[in-house]
Amino acid sequence: MNTIVNDTTAQRPANSPATATVRSAAPAGKAPKKPGFWSKLGAAFAMFRNKKSITGLSILGFFVLVAIFADVLAPYSPTKVDNTARFQPPSAEHWLGTTHIGEDVLSQVIHGTRGVIVVGFLAAIIATVIAIIVGVLSGYLRGWRSEGLSALTNVFLVIPGIPLIIIVASMFEDPPLILIAGVLGLIGWAWGARVLRAQTMSLRSRDFVQAARANGEPLRRIITVEMLPNLMALIAASFVGTVTAAIIGLTTLSYIGIIPVTTYNWGTILNWASAQGAFRQGQWWWFLPPGLCIAAIGVALSLINFGIDEYVNPRLRSAGERARAMKKKGMNVNDTVTAVRTDLKTQENA
Repeated sequence: MNTIVNDTTAQRPANSPATATVRSAAPAGKAPKKPGFWSKLGAAFAMFRNKKSITGLSILGFFVLVAIFADVLAPYSPTKVDNTARFQPPSAEHWLGTTHIGEDVLSQVIHGTRGVIVVGFLAAIIATVIAIIVGVLSGYLRGWRSEGLSALTNVFLVIPGIPLIIIVASMFEDPPLILIAGVLGLIGWAWGARVLRAQTMSLRSRDFVQAARANGEPLRRIITVEMLPNLMALIAASFVGTVTAAIIGLTTLSYIGIIPVTTYNWGTILNWASAQGAFRQGQWWWFLPPGLCIAAIGVALSLINFGIDEYVNPRLRSAGERARAMKKKGMNVNDTVTAVRTDLKTQENA
């Protein structure tokens, strides 16, 4: 639609004719669409797109697949005894050798992966859910409710974990892994809750939270839609850290004999190897594979944690983006710094 505007206010010579200006109405542009919950959630999980996180997730995914398809991948039953193949080193028939009674070590390691993954992830899920509920509520609420939840967190911070698990395990003849995972989760949520509380206290004064509160949004929507997507990086880091602590706790308790050796995991394999003198006799095929598996899954979780830290920390993120951009252009960061220093030294000498 065109609009004709008379040129009555502009200064012009007395004898010049009147003029008019024709202006075209600017098309009404669409208002920018407000990002929804799923777009915020997708942006929050951008921390898993760097190389460190992808590498760690790939290694962790491999162990998850091994745990799921353990019955298919294991060549033998972990309890199958072969009296003719005792203390046998790796061979075509037994890829990782055999134990003192002829059990296949590879089958035990594969089946032991299931217990490690189940306990690690179940404990992390329990701890993360409790940390989110307690940490976010104590950070958003005010007054005695916030202080009460904070005091509860401080109490769980000082509860000794290993002695509590020993006491609980001693009450059962054969404690199931679910019980061990539940205890590990109940004693492992406090640190994550503390971090989430501090970040939530910072978010509750932001403009978008204040606007949601002014619009009369209910508490559950403010927390789930406005706050949680902005806390996903910290939640993911807390989850990964809890998985690491739970796996280390499970293998440690199994190695020292707190968890029955009939429950296969990497710690029980090390316990049997130590009890039968595999360390002293140099039977490396018995204790080295489970030890390497523990190290590999620890490296995977550390890489994921480093990737999350690189995303959360603005300095690390900007430095990583600059380095990746220079690599795409075929440049080397160290070569560039060396060239600049050489040029500066040449100018000083001149």
